[in-house]
Amino acid sequence: MINDDIYAQVRQAATQKLLFLPHTIRQMSRPDRMISTQEIERIIMTGEVIEDYPQDSRGHSCLILGLGQNNRPIHIVCSPKNEYLAIITAYLPDPLQWSSDFKRRL
Repeated sequence: MINDDIYAQVRQAATQKLLFLPHTIRQMSRPDRMISTQEIERIIMTGEVIEDYPQDSRGHSCLILGLGQNNRPIHIVCSPKNEYLAIITAYLPDPLQWSSDFKRRL
Protein backbone atom coordinates (compact mmCIF):
# COMPACT_ATOMS: atom_id res chain seq x y z
CA MET A 1 0.00 0.00 0.00
CA ILE A 2 1.42 3.36 -1.07
CA ASN A 3 1.22 6.21 1.42
CA ASP A 4 -0.28 9.07 -0.62
CA ASP A 5 1.27 11.54 1.80
CA ILE A 6 4.81 10.63 0.73
CA TYR A 7 4.33 12.14 -2.72
CA ALA A 8 3.11 15.41 -1.20
CA GLN A 9 6.20 15.42 1.03
CA VAL A 10 8.45 14.72 -1.98
CA ARG A 11 6.99 17.58 -4.00
CA GLN A 12 7.16 19.99 -1.05
CA ALA A 13 10.80 19.14 -0.35
CA ALA A 14 11.64 19.44 -4.07
CA THR A 15 10.36 23.02 -4.15
CA GLN A 16 13.07 23.93 -1.65
CA LYS A 17 16.14 22.17 -3.06
CA LEU A 18 17.23 18.99 -4.84
CA LEU A 19 20.29 17.29 -3.39
CA PHE A 20 21.88 14.81 -5.80
CA LEU A 21 23.90 12.27 -3.80
CA PRO A 22 27.26 11.14 -5.27
CA HIS A 23 25.83 7.70 -6.14
CA THR A 24 23.01 9.40 -8.06
CA ILE A 25 25.38 11.52 -10.12
CA ARG A 26 27.43 8.43 -11.02
CA GLN A 27 24.26 6.56 -12.07
CA MET A 28 22.86 9.50 -14.06
CA SER A 29 26.19 10.01 -15.86
CA ARG A 30 26.64 6.46 -17.10
CA PRO A 31 26.97 6.50 -20.91
CA ASP A 32 24.08 4.05 -21.30
CA ARG A 33 21.77 6.31 -19.26
CA MET A 34 22.69 10.01 -19.44
CA ILE A 35 19.76 11.16 -17.30
CA SER A 36 19.53 14.96 -17.07
CA THR A 37 18.66 17.02 -14.02
CA GLN A 38 15.76 18.46 -16.04
CA GLU A 39 14.35 14.95 -16.48
CA ILE A 40 14.67 14.35 -12.73
CA GLU A 41 12.90 17.63 -11.93
CA ARG A 42 10.04 16.90 -14.34
CA ILE A 43 9.57 13.33 -13.10
CA ILE A 44 9.47 14.42 -9.47
CA MET A 45 6.65 16.83 -10.25
CA THR A 46 4.69 14.64 -12.68
CA GLY A 47 5.63 11.03 -11.89
CA GLU A 48 3.91 8.32 -9.89
CA VAL A 49 5.04 6.78 -6.60
CA ILE A 50 5.19 3.05 -7.27
CA GLU A 51 6.93 1.85 -4.10
CA ASP A 52 7.02 3.32 -0.60
CA TYR A 53 9.87 2.63 1.84
CA PRO A 54 8.79 4.05 5.23
CA GLN A 55 11.45 2.06 7.13
CA ASP A 56 14.41 2.98 4.90
CA SER A 57 17.61 3.49 6.92
CA ARG A 58 18.16 6.80 5.03
CA GLY A 59 14.74 8.03 6.15
CA HIS A 60 11.31 7.57 4.59
CA SER A 61 11.86 7.25 0.86
CA CYS A 62 10.00 6.14 -2.25
CA LEU A 63 10.44 5.00 -5.84
CA ILE A 64 8.93 7.27 -8.49
CA LEU A 65 8.29 6.29 -12.10
CA GLY A 66 8.15 8.95 -14.76
CA LEU A 67 8.90 9.57 -18.40
CA GLY A 68 12.06 11.31 -19.52
CA GLN A 69 13.22 12.43 -22.95
CA ASN A 70 11.64 10.54 -25.82
CA ASN A 71 9.17 9.04 -23.31
CA ARG A 72 11.78 6.71 -21.84
CA PRO A 73 10.80 5.34 -18.42
CA ILE A 74 13.00 6.46 -15.51
CA HIS A 75 12.93 5.36 -11.87
CA ILE A 76 14.00 7.75 -9.12
CA VAL A 77 14.51 6.83 -5.47
CA CYS A 78 14.27 9.89 -3.25
CA SER A 79 13.82 10.86 0.37
CA PRO A 80 12.13 14.10 1.49
CA LYS A 81 13.88 16.05 4.24
CA ASN A 82 12.85 19.29 5.95
CA GLU A 83 15.04 21.52 3.76
CA TYR A 84 15.59 19.48 0.59
CA LEU A 85 14.75 16.37 -1.41
CA ALA A 86 17.58 13.82 -1.40
CA ILE A 87 17.85 12.08 -4.76
CA ILE A 88 19.24 8.67 -3.79
CA THR A 89 19.46 7.14 -7.26
CA ALA A 90 18.02 7.37 -10.76
CA TYR A 91 18.08 4.68 -13.42
CA LEU A 92 16.41 3.23 -16.49
CA PRO A 93 14.39 0.21 -15.33
CA ASP A 94 15.38 -3.13 -16.85
CA PRO A 95 12.45 -4.56 -18.87
CA LEU A 96 13.50 -8.06 -17.76
CA GLN A 97 13.02 -7.11 -14.09
CA TRP A 98 9.87 -4.99 -14.35
CA SER A 99 6.34 -5.36 -15.69
CA SER A 100 5.67 -3.86 -19.13
CA ASP A 101 4.45 -0.62 -17.50
CA PHE A 102 7.56 -0.55 -15.23
CA LYS A 103 5.39 -0.31 -12.11
CA ARG A 104 5.84 -3.83 -10.66
CA ARG A 105 8.90 -5.99 -10.08
CA LEU A 106 8.84 -9.39 -11.75
